[in-house]
Amino acid sequence: MTQPPARQSGSENLISHSSPTPSNTLSTNENLNYPQALRAFSIARPGASGLNNTSSILAGASDFQMRDIQYFEASHLTVNTGGGAGAQSLYPNGWELLLKNTAANALHNSSARYDAPKCDEDTRVEVIGEIMDWIIDRDVPQRLLCMTGAAGAGKSALQQTTAEICLGIDSLASSFFFSTSDSTRNTVERVIPTIAYQLGRNNAAIKHWINSAVESDELIFSKSLQAQMEALIVIPFQRCIQAGMDLSTVPHAILIDGLDECKGEDRQAELLAVIRKCVLVKALPFRFFIASRPEWAIRTALEPGGHLQEIAYHIQLSDKYDATEDMRRYLRRRFEAIGLRIGDPRWFGDRDIDILVKAASGQFIYAATVFKYISERRTFPPDRLRIILTWTPHQQQVARPFEALDRLYANILRTAKDTYEVIDTHHGRDFLLLFKAQHLNGAGPSIWVPWIATLPADALSMLLGLEARAEENLISDLRSLVALERDKNDDLRLHMYHKSFSDFLGEKSRSKDLFVPPSRVYTHLAKCLMQHIIDCPVDLDSIPDKWEELRLPRAHQRSLRESVKGLPFFLWGINDIDNEVIDFTQKGGWHRIDKLMPLLFRGRISGLLFKFEDWREHLRQFSGNFQVRQPELAAVILEFVAKWECDDKEWDIEWGRRYASRRAKLNLKAQK
Repeated sequence: MTQPPARQSGSENLISHSSPTPSNTLSTNENLNYPQALRAFSIARPGASGLNNTSSILAGASDFQMRDIQYFEASHLTVNTGGGAGAQSLYPNGWELLLKNTAANALHNSSARYDAPKCDEDTRVEVIGEIMDWIIDRDVPQRLLCMTGAAGAGKSALQQTTAEICLGIDSLASSFFFSTSDSTRNTVERVIPTIAYQLGRNNAAIKHWINSAVESDELIFSKSLQAQMEALIVIPFQRCIQAGMDLSTVPHAILIDGLDECKGEDRQAELLAVIRKCVLVKALPFRFFIASRPEWAIRTALEPGGHLQEIAYHIQLSDKYDATEDMRRYLRRRFEAIGLRIGDPRWFGDRDIDILVKAASGQFIYAATVFKYISERRTFPPDRLRIILTWTPHQQQVARPFEALDRLYANILRTAKDTYEVIDTHHGRDFLLLFKAQHLNGAGPSIWVPWIATLPADALSMLLGLEARAEENLISDLRSLVALERDKNDDLRLHMYHKSFSDFLGEKSRSKDLFVPPSRVYTHLAKCLMQHIIDCPVDLDSIPDKWEELRLPRAHQRSLRESVKGLPFFLWGINDIDNEVIDFTQKGGWHRIDKLMPLLFRGRISGLLFKFEDWREHLRQFSGNFQVRQPELAAVILEFVAKWECDDKEWDIEWGRRYASRRAKLNLKAQK
């Protein structure tokens, strides 16, 4: 097998003879250029028989140089086209085949990414410093850095900036930028070949062994990622180590951006597993830096028990770093540049920037979208800024300042919908409807339904008739936009990273076919609550004095209580639910509520955000809608409402007596 060059000097390569016989050596200081070297070698090999002829004009020669030629053995010649004028590659098809399987658009400096986002000079200083400290310090035990963050948080800009810094200090070994919209870089097929190409392009020895690997197995590119990693990267570097190469001087930072934009969660997971095996090879110099939205593959790998949790250094960009001041500097610098262009340095104010930064919610893509809209050619920036600051979406609105942002949200939401609904256990479920229910639940108190904002996400899942932890499955592919977080009461709540995403969901002109009207959510919830009241296994013949004493699991106690409390508020104002209300009535639903009512409202300690009078009034108004269509049904409901009104008066009297008795005892105790 051929051996790599022993050493290099600039663009010239040293030639060594493989014969160990010292008696056949002589020295010369003559430097031969590329054409001269070929002519000299042709003299040494006269005719076809020269292939097996050991005689040569170079026999015994040592310590002389010839540009762009490497001589490993007397019977084998390999030429490196490192830059000699008029040089023609004598490498076999290996390297050329590698190039055909390389994604040129994925390089950090490719023409396809000519306007790639990157960080301003004095922005993201802390996080860039943390990243570069990790890359430079080879003593840090973790050789894999994973940076996760919400959509639009600036991950790609940080990767681009890191790549350029690493290139400047000769540390950039390779980069690969995934892109959903580019078929050459939205799968894993070209990742390993592209990394291998960059590793070998500036190092003759590494290039030699990569070329040799492809030559020995031309089908390597159709094999598994693990097989490609071993053949094209791990083994070539091990060969170099065996040949005595000092890998500490080789660029070592391998950057991979946008893993979430790679097709197929399983393929993403496969790539992470292959990288893990690579970094565990201690002799190799590489440090991998991967940036991604916190989607399933990388999220589960980094969670406790995940295969990367112990070996990876994890930066959670959205949680750890506040980008507010960076965005403020970003907008101010660009607005000042616009001021110079239009000759009006006062065309914007500090308050304008404050409003935009607040609206961004830590989302760099929002600030970038705003600037791009305001600075478009043949427009007047002050007018565009005013549109942004006063913009309210509606169907007749002509201006679309957030169109790029809306496309991002639509792509993520549509992908999550398709992924969720394809699972067999989710058959028949409407992802958009279920997610909108969680969104409304976490968006704050509603004028229409004041109760809904008080419900934890897991309790809402139960009311929706879903399995335990269904809310986690629901947002599994939306982790770049939302998160489930515990509040001060340890209740699980849906947290939206970006206000603009909530705005997108709430306006049909922006979300288009992904829009779900609130009335549809309330109708669905009303049906679920009625079903829950009917199905809940409570013994109506032995109702205790307190709700907490019901013979039900705690979760069922809570869901039943919320069903009874919330039903009138969901029923009020919705239509097309006649059949479900008739069925609820026929199955004794109002009777079940009547049995449970004292536990909720007797004693006035119910934890409600509204009064019992409001509860009854909403139900009375709802039954009024049935007077014409279903007079008998309306009469049944109104009869229960009248009964509960009488009960409420009795409970008032009872509560007053208890209060007076308690006050009297306290006064008597104070007198003693």
